[in-house]
Amino acid sequence: MPFDPDFSGDIHAAPLPSLSPDGAWQTALSHSRREHILIWITRGQGRICLNGGQRGFGPHSAIFIPAGTLWSAEFTRQCLGQVLTVTGPLMPPLPESPCHKRFTSLQAQAGLTTLFEAISREQAGQGPFWRRAVQAYCGLAAISLRRQLDSDGRPARQTAAQRLCQAYCQRVAGLQDHQATMADHAAALKVTPTHLTRVCKAETGKTAAALLTERQLHSARTLLIASDLPIRDIAARLGFGSAAYFTRFISQHTGRPPSALRKTARAKTQ
Repeated sequence: MPFDPDFSGDIHAAPLPSLSPDGAWQTALSHSRREHILIWITRGQGRICLNGGQRGFGPHSAIFIPAGTLWSAEFTRQCLGQVLTVTGPLMPPLPESPCHKRFTSLQAQAGLTTLFEAISREQAGQGPFWRRAVQAYCGLAAISLRRQLDSDGRPARQTAAQRLCQAYCQRVAGLQDHQATMADHAAALKVTPTHLTRVCKAETGKTAAALLTERQLHSARTLLIASDLPIRDIAARLGFGSAAYFTRFISQHTGRPPSALRKTARAKTQ
């Protein structure tokens, strides 16, 4: 591999709360992100809905979420951990698919914790070749995760319901067509809305409509905070027929109009 001192500028380690600096909704609502994320839980527990499947997690759990994957998570107040974000192309040996693995070996647990701590130290100190060091430690963390995954042997074969729910979540994650309804997605997947709803509820704990609504709501709140776009332009970008309809949607799900959400978020950063 040729020496590239700038490559690991796209790798960053931070405490778990960095995933939701503007509120728990940033992880609790179904959404996708542009960066790859490796979450390392060191204390506490919670639940994660990841690419069409739901499961609980506890201490010493590693959760890998490739960019573009639909996910949401609920972390208890006692939950502590670290997050490694990697932007750009997926760097081997990080897995190509989302995964969740609990580390049972004390040695493996200590090893991954040490790697996260080393990345944080390199970021803080920024000594000679620190970017290269961060890249190397990230690679070792990925190897640690892959070894744990490989120890399970072949992955279990997916059921038809799991494949359907995953396919729906992949469509929702992209939201290429913001005006597509849940029924539109069901038709594209060649199933009835009722069947899709039943399957999604069984696999994720959320209905198909709820997953789509959460994805739209997360996108809307993100644009309100991260952009200066007028509310009418955000409504148009997300496929709402009018700014008034968009305002009703936001108010119904948050209890506050879009302008108030934006004002509150801006006040926190000042």
